[in-house]
Amino acid sequence: MTNNSGLATATKIAHMEQLADYRENTLRKKPELRSLFIEMTGRCNEHCRHCGSNCGDFTEENPLSAQEIMDFLDQIKRDFDISKMRLCVTGGEPLLRKDFFKIMNYASSQGFAWGMTSNGTLINDEIAERLAKAGLRTVSISLDGLEKYHEWFRQSPGSYARTVKGIRALVENGSFQHVQITSVITHKNINDLEAMYKEFSKIGVRSWRVINIEPIGRAKEQPGLILNAEEYRRLFDFIREYRFKGKMEVSYGCSHFLGEDYEREVRKWYFLCNAGVYVASVMYNGDITACLDIERRPELVQGNIRKDRFKDVWENKFDIYRTDYRKTGKCAECEHYRFCAGDAYHSWNFDKMEPNLCLKGILF
Repeated sequence: MTNNSGLATATKIAHMEQLADYRENTLRKKPELRSLFIEMTGRCNEHCRHCGSNCGDFTEENPLSAQEIMDFLDQIKRDFDISKMRLCVTGGEPLLRKDFFKIMNYASSQGFAWGMTSNGTLINDEIAERLAKAGLRTVSISLDGLEKYHEWFRQSPGSYARTVKGIRALVENGSFQHVQITSVITHKNINDLEAMYKEFSKIGVRSWRVINIEPIGRAKEQPGLILNAEEYRRLFDFIREYRFKGKMEVSYGCSHFLGEDYEREVRKWYFLCNAGVYVASVMYNGDITACLDIERRPELVQGNIRKDRFKDVWENKFDIYRTDYRKTGKCAECEHYRFCAGDAYHSWNFDKMEPNLCLKGILF
């Protein structure tokens, strides 16, 4: 059996075995910080129905100042080889910070390669040019459907036109290595996949990152948005069919083990949750964590940059991400555990100690 990746199933399994060995014997013992996320703010000018961080539903308490963030970047530059790392700024909506460009101009001057996730509504030609001068290299903009659905989903009237305008400004500026659209697919917009592909292809972005809604954050309160089994299969079949169909590459996000048929078919490599082994994050208040999409629980906070040296935390904490902490219950008995290791941390239920979403029985 072969797939559109050109690889036989046996070859894929061999690759996944090698990756599992690497995770167990190398990566967990000597993690490598490749992506450092900074949550610039918890504030947002939209109120998305799926938001995993519940942005806009809480008041920021003691947020980091610009100077604190810049001092932290100085520390990171001293302690790590930043040429092997990417800095990722996110929110909330990062552009809501009035001192955003002060911080990012400084980061660029210190040699950090950085990217950003944004809803795009605050970007115009002038902002795009300022982003270019501040050294922005890659940017992913959220566009979750056609106009009516997107504005319903983000609870933000008029946002579709502003977002598309922002994306076009970035594309037309021509200074960025990669401009991407990210879309969250739900039970209510999956029938628009082909129309979305046709519409988004006109904008000129390099790629379209398609992800399923996750049972986290505000989405847990709206089960009617979650995909059913047939819709999951339809989503991944769509990505596989359209992945290299045109100039705009279609790909799936980093989440979830997809089974041997779909692994490598819908994204560049095989599943590996990067939390705590390749990825760490700093929240708006200085708390150190793994991935910002993971449920915000006190026991998952590894430290705070106001009192802890980040390098010490990275080298000596993050234990649950570097052990078989989740090899329990159904996962402990699962024949696929070696490849998924409990699947994505952001969809793990830390109370029940089981995944909120597992695609076993759906895709494989």
